[in-house]
Amino acid sequence: MNQMQLTFLSRSENEEFARNAVAAFALPLNPTLDELSDVKTAVSEAVTNCIVHAYRGTEGWITLSCRTEGSRLHIIVSDSGRGIEDVEQALAPFFTTLSDEERSGMGFTIMQAFMTDFSVSSRPGEGTTVSMSKVFGAKAEADAQ
Repeated sequence: MNQMQLTFLSRSENEEFARNAVAAFALPLNPTLDELSDVKTAVSEAVTNCIVHAYRGTEGWITLSCRTEGSRLHIIVSDSGRGIEDVEQALAPFFTTLSDEERSGMGFTIMQAFMTDFSVSSRPGEGTTVSMSKVFGAKAEADAQ
């Protein structure tokens, strides 16, 4: 088992930093390029949600935690921003609170599709936590059986 935690400001330039940090952290698990791409995309979506929705034009802190367990990578992205009023509604494909800014409302859907496990918890006015994990080698194991 290994773990790390980063805290950084909700600036758009830190989205790439976060995705690359997680990718580097995951390398000892020997992911395929596709698996690594899935993780990087999911982290990008989670961090972008913090920047765009949680802090909406202001700055705040984003915490990114990762932990390995066997062939599984656990990732938690959290903020202390505005929170989500209705998490179930926010998880619906194409739902967005910023339709005037050409947002697709697919961030949570993408995270769910690319990761093995995914959940969101949020409290209005207190922030949001996205928890997700990816099992590396799962496709190879399934194909072998």
